[in-house]
Amino acid sequence: MLINKLKLLCGLIGMIAALWPGFLLAAGEKAAAIVIVADTRGLTGLMKWWGSLYNESHAWFSALTVVLIPIIGVLFGVVADLIMSHMGIDLKSRELAEH
Repeated sequence: MLINKLKLLCGLIGMIAALWPGFLLAAGEKAAAIVIVADTRGLTGLMKWWGSLYNESHAWFSALTVVLIPIIGVLFGVVADLIMSHMGIDLKSRELAEH
């Protein structure tokens, strides 16, 4: 009984969240005239490709961003660990320095 009420409540909250922008209509008729693009005129190479990807397909841009962020985070972490180990900072042992 309680689970059915929770399912109903979650369903209603989900419907409200999905339909909320349509109910508000804050921008009115002006919303159709707004176009969001990246300015790629002065860019070259990888930055131009990334900006063009954003302009052409927000879905592919989002998917690629979601995939690349963890990969880049791991790479930065490994590089930082290497730099700190060369400086003499040992992060692998858990010995406390305080006595």
